Amino acid sequence: MAFRLSPVILWLGIVSMATDISSESVSAILPLYVTGFLGLSTIAFGFIDGLNQGVSAVVRIAAGWASDRTGHPKRVAVAGYGLSMLARVGFLFAGGFWAITGIVTGDRIGKGIRTAPRDALISSSAQPEHLARSFGVHRMLDTVGAATGPLLAFLILLFIPNGFSTVFVVSLAFAVIGVALLVLVVPDRRTPRTAQRPDRARPPFTWSQLKDAGLTRLLVTAGILALLTVGDGFIYLVLQDRDSFAVQWFPLLYVGTNVVYLALAVPLGRFADRWGRIRVFLGGHGALLACYLLAAVPFGGLGVTVACLMLLGLFYAATDGVLAALASRLVSPDKVATGIGAAQTVVALCRMAASAGFGILWFAVGAPAAMTTAAAGLAAALVAAAVLMRTTRAQEAGA
Repeated sequence: MAFRLSPVILWLGIVSMATDISSESVSAILPLYVTGFLGLSTIAFGFIDGLNQGVSAVVRIAAGWASDRTGHPKRVAVAGYGLSMLARVGFLFAGGFWAITGIVTGDRIGKGIRTAPRDALISSSAQPEHLARSFGVHRMLDTVGAATGPLLAFLILLFIPNGFSTVFVVSLAFAVIGVALLVLVVPDRRTPRTAQRPDRARPPFTWSQLKDAGLTRLLVTAGILALLTVGDGFIYLVLQDRDSFAVQWFPLLYVGTNVVYLALAVPLGRFADRWGRIRVFLGGHGALLACYLLAAVPFGGLGVTVACLMLLGLFYAATDGVLAALASRLVSPDKVATGIGAAQTVVALCRMAASAGFGILWFAVGAPAAMTTAAAGLAAALVAAAVLMRTTRAQEAGA
C-alpha cells in the first residue's frame, strides 16, 4: 500500500518542532552555562545532565498507562507539554545549582508525561506497514526544531555575549506556541482502551501487565545499551576541551547533529520497515561507538569534529523512532502507550545513570580515558545485545 501521512502525525510533528526549538535552545547552552557561567564542576553537570536524560522516567510509564486507560492520549500529552512550558519560566530567575536542578526536573517530568501518549497517537494514526517511516516523519519535523533551537542560541550569543537570559525568553515563547497548537489544532483522537474489569475498577500498573518475552528482551537490550550512552553535552564538551574553539560556536555542535538526524530520520525509518527494525537499532549504536572512538583520539580538527556530529546524528535517526516502533509492535493494541512508555522509561533511567557516572569518571581520569572506557563498554554491550535480540527479531518481523 502506498505511504500516506496522517494529518494527526503532521500536526504532532509541528507541535514537537516548536517545543524542541524551546528545549534545545536551552540544552545547547546548558553545558557552558553550568560549567562556565555558573562555574560548577563536571560532576555537577553530570548530575544535571543525568536529570535531563532520565528524570522523565519517573512518569513515562504512568503517563502511558493513563493514556491507555482513558483512551484519550491527547489530554495526557497536553498536561506534559504544559508542565514543560511552565518550567521555562523558572529559567528566567534561576542562578544556582539547586534552582537549575529543580527547573530541569520539572521540564523533564513534563517530557516524560507527554512522550508515550504522543507516540501512541502516532502509532494509532499510522499505516502498520509504514510504522517506522511514520515515526521517522514525526522525528524529522521534531528535529527541525532540535536544529533550529541551537542555531537561535548561537545567533543570540554571537550578538549578545553572555545573553543566556535572552535565550531563556525565546525558549519560553516557543513553548507557548507548541502548547497552543496542540490544544487548538491536534484532534483528540481516541485510542483503544485497556479492557475494564466488570466492577469498573482500575488496578494500578504493574510490570507483569507487559510480560512478553519479546518486549522483555527489548527492554533489557535497550537498558544495557543506554547504560553506555553518554549524554550529548559531554561529547560536545570533550570536543571543545580537545580543540579549544570559542564558546560562542558551541551551540552549532547541536545544530550539526540535528541536521544529520533530520536528513536521515525518514530514510532510516523506511529502511527499518523493510530491512528490520532491530538491525537498524543495533546499527545505530554501532555509529555511536564510532563517535566515541573519534572523540577519544588525541588529535582533533574540523574534519574529526564533523565526523563525530554525523555519527551522533546517525545514531539518533536509527534508534529514537525505531525503538518506539519496535515496542509498539511487541504489545497488544490496547497497551501500545504503556509498552512505548516502558521502553522509554528503561532507556531514560539508564541514560541518567550513564551521564552521572561519566561525569565522575571524567573528573577522576580525564576526558580521553573516560571516553575510551565508554567505548570499550559499548562494544561489549553491542555483542550482548545482538545475542539477546536474535529471537525477538523473528517475532518483530511477524508482528
